[in-house]
Amino acid sequence: MEAPPVTAMPVTGGTINMMEYLLQGSVLDQALESLLHRLRGLCDNMEPETFTDHELVYLLKGQQGNPFILRARRSLSHPTSPWHLRYLGQPEVGDKSRHALVRNCVDVATSHSLPEFLNEMGFRMDHEFVANGHIFRKGAMKVVVSKLSRVLVPGNTDNTERLSLSYLVELSVLAPAGQENVSEDMRSFAEQLKPLIHLEKIDPSKQRH
Repeated sequence: MEAPPVTAMPVTGGTINMMEYLLQGSVLDQALESLLHRLRGLCDNMEPETFTDHELVYLLKGQQGNPFILRARRSLSHPTSPWHLRYLGQPEVGDKSRHALVRNCVDVATSHSLPEFLNEMGFRMDHEFVANGHIFRKGAMKVVVSKLSRVLVPGNTDNTERLSLSYLVELSVLAPAGQENVSEDMRSFAEQLKPLIHLEKIDPSKQRH
């Protein structure tokens, strides 16, 4: 089953209805410190924020077509913080020369009863994972460097297994529709991270759960 690209964006705030501009890449574990050093020099915050989040991906299957996907995320490092419910739309086809993937993004803070609410609405949890890592900021741009781990026993975030020997790196901007200069700014920033990492506009049709 195909789905939008997995993202590991931490629960750092709520956005009602914006467009997400996104570039993604990965870096091997042994190259992490070099990348963090480069980001410290380029970004506004010398010392990154850290996060550990638990995300559950819910599906609502209809009579036809692709299932409707919602993402519920909570902070494990700040357990009293609100849960976040996130919807990521299908990427815009639009201009092929655009440097970043662009899709609708709805992100709202919720109470801790979010999983029960989604179950009552007919959603079923498809999979869950834990993401932990670092957040850098450069103006409106956010860089998230995260390690993803599979949850081995449903709901038990203490029992996990790392998915790979690399870190997922995401460069993103949330902005109103039509901000075409955003993707150009992101491309320029991504160029400064080469050859440590190559951030790309990922084709969602090649992404799978």
